[in-house]
Amino acid sequence: HLQIYRWQQTMAMSILHRMTGVALCIGGFLIAWWLIAAMLGEEQYNIAKNFAASPLGLFMLFGWSFCLYYHLFNGIRHLIWDTVHLLKMQNAFRAGCVVILLSVLATAGTWYSAYSGHIAQERINNFMEPQP
Repeated sequence: HLQIYRWQQTMAMSILHRMTGVALCIGGFLIAWWLIAAMLGEEQYNIAKNFAASPLGLFMLFGWSFCLYYHLFNGIRHLIWDTVHLLKMQNAFRAGCVVILLSVLATAGTWYSAYSGHIAQERINNFMEPQP
């Protein structure tokens, strides 16, 4: 059937919606691992924390956050479709562009906030340390 149908944005977004659902499930297991590690003690928690802070861990967290926002916004788009709105092809295309834009902005905003908070906390910690 892939040779019969011409690729369209709505088709690609539907496939991506399913893929992000799978990624969220896998990411949920990693979040559970982190929580269980925190429960098991400092040594296990530090292992999980160090993995999350590694380049691979940060890449996975970044991807997971994008998947979360994409799945959320695309799910809202589907709910709007259930109310029989935005069903014309032009409106469906525009709504798809809005979903992608919101997903990118929300992901960037989340990571900017997290990074800014981390920098601010470091400044506070450095300020609170006794000066020689």
